[in-house]
Amino acid sequence: MTSPMTSPAYELRPATPADYDPIAAVVDEWWGRPILPSLPRLFLDHFHRTSLIAEGPAGMAGFLIGFISPSEPDEAYIHFVGVSPEARTGGVARAMYERFFDLARRHDRRVVKAITSPVNETSMAFHRRMGFEVSEPVPGYNGPGTALVTFRRSVSDH
Repeated sequence: MTSPMTSPAYELRPATPADYDPIAAVVDEWWGRPILPSLPRLFLDHFHRTSLIAEGPAGMAGFLIGFISPSEPDEAYIHFVGVSPEARTGGVARAMYERFFDLARRHDRRVVKAITSPVNETSMAFHRRMGFEVSEPVPGYNGPGTALVTFRRSVSDH
């Protein structure tokens, strides 16, 4: 059986700074709400080597923006992930996460973390399926009046 990571339908490659404009052009549509302010250009300017693009026959099918923490020596962080509505349920997100887990292990990181809004039930369900511990909403996570859900997964024992 062919895994999504080796599927001829989708190819994963490292991101480049030039990928920002194509991502910015679709991210609000893919998310179904204005979300672009959460993804400033600096992430692809500075973390493109640890970020991924999934390409399919119709072009970009997904992206993962992540980085190796410069401050926490055991951690890597996934900041933002998007998958084209047409590519959902095809294993694209799983393939990008697995590739990022491999990258984290190659950099001697044992934990991958991420966050989301408490209303993003789809993200919480996906992260649970991927083996992440999912927190209750953390009040004030990004300042007063905000609550976010945190995700944590060990990648050293997988």
